[in-house]
Amino acid sequence: MGKRKRISAEAKKAARREVSFASLRNVPSSPRKMRLVADMVRGVEVFKALGLLHFSNKAAAADVEKLLKSAIANWEQKNGQKAESGQLFIKMIKVDAAPMLKRLRPAPQGRGYRIRKRSNHVTIIVDRIKVNEENA
Repeated sequence: MGKRKRISAEAKKAARREVSFASLRNVPSSPRKMRLVADMVRGVEVFKALGLLHFSNKAAAADVEKLLKSAIANWEQKNGQKAESGQLFIKMIKVDAAPMLKRLRPAPQGRGYRIRKRSNHVTIIVDRIKVNEENA
């Protein structure tokens, strides 16, 4: 590895150490369905987001709720203090496509229809809400 690459890799690692996040990989639902839930809680305070996810009718909401609890626990572990209401918010939530399982379904006249079973990866980053000390 060259010097320039090593310096940028170390900078990325240092930036990643400062952020509290949680990621969930290979969730067996389509990214489109998961993005509907992700858009619902993006930028929202974490305890309000937990309430939204808990009472949502979407099946993907249960996975995101569990992941958000994990991200909150990671933040508490990193900072050594309990998360209080109004202190944290969801800075970023990202849903990416994961590898898809390709299957064949029997069809008439000896043909086969392709079925694509999609999956996704979800990443949540939580951060402290910044309050302006100048106005307070």
